[in-house]
Amino acid sequence: MNKFPKFFLILFSTLILCSGLEKQLAAETKELYQKAIFSGGCFWCMEHPFEELNGVTSVISGFAGGKEKNPSYKEVSSGRTGHLESVEITFNPEKISYKKLLEVFWQQINPTDAGGQFVDRGYQYSTAIFFLNEEQKNLAEASKKEMNESGIYPKPIVTKILKATPFYPAENYHQNYYRENPLRYKYYRYGSGRDQYLEPIWENGGKGYLWLQRKINQTGKSKVYIKPSMEEIKEKLTPLQYNVTQKEGTERPFQNSYWNNKEAGIYVDIVSGEPLFSSLEKYKSGTGWPSFFKPLESNNVVEREDYRLLGKRIEVRSRFADSHLGHVFDDGPQPTGLRYCINSASLRFIPVEKLEEEGYGQYKKLFDVNQ
Repeated sequence: MNKFPKFFLILFSTLILCSGLEKQLAAETKELYQKAIFSGGCFWCMEHPFEELNGVTSVISGFAGGKEKNPSYKEVSSGRTGHLESVEITFNPEKISYKKLLEVFWQQINPTDAGGQFVDRGYQYSTAIFFLNEEQKNLAEASKKEMNESGIYPKPIVTKILKATPFYPAENYHQNYYRENPLRYKYYRYGSGRDQYLEPIWENGGKGYLWLQRKINQTGKSKVYIKPSMEEIKEKLTPLQYNVTQKEGTERPFQNSYWNNKEAGIYVDIVSGEPLFSSLEKYKSGTGWPSFFKPLESNNVVEREDYRLLGKRIEVRSRFADSHLGHVFDDGPQPTGLRYCINSASLRFIPVEKLEEEGYGQYKKLFDVNQ
């Protein structure tokens, strides 16, 4: 008879404990993620670039900067509320930095246009960075200064840096518009003139493209990694290399050049030559493909969500050549716990003794230290 009260007491205590742990976990999770708010004209066009980034958990279209509470799209688009069409980004700073988000932001807009963005005219479509704390403010100001001094634009940057006001989500039909209405989005984006403005600046050969390459390169030199024309790529690569890098193909496991390569050296992109991985971070994964627990140059490795198979994966591409390299998984060794599973066909190996000769002498010291 006395067992039942004791049982219920234990059960009640367990429920209280679990509830406390759940609240603690929720609080810790909330602290882990941060938010960023950017205005870049039509919010439909600002969702897609950020949602592709690894470390971004959500992008919401909405309104910021005005005083009216819970404005509608119709009210904001009239220009009378003082709001700007904006996106609120939730991100994990352990996976992607606010500085990186700023870099992506500049590549989506015309920061010299004070009257709107592309086909959308009026203050409600102008550009702004809304900072949520002093760190974001300082990073935004430094980033804007850097862009102003880059020489990319013939006019001064007019993008405002403002203290964040309450962000109001737009109506549901505006959320994920590029996914829900892909054809309409495609026609709108092309018709808006956004891509026609951005591509000559940020695509291969543009001022922004070359500036970014020099900025990212950490050698102190002006060495630039450029993607050749498609005709040159076809002539340079074998059919397998072309299929892997340009068509997102996959080579056979255990039947490729570097899966069992044990030489000391670095691995560069087969198309552009940009440094990607090193033998110092290579390990035997048993998968039949070259595996690394971290990149040699993380800035040269871009991660994107990949839904081509049934589930979500993280694709790995090179920054400058935009070559498909492989995928990254979270079942690797410490200290990172990651496994960059890379196709040999996307790589070219340069042994230590040829680093100077090939123009990668700055990496030789890494191997001198580890010998």
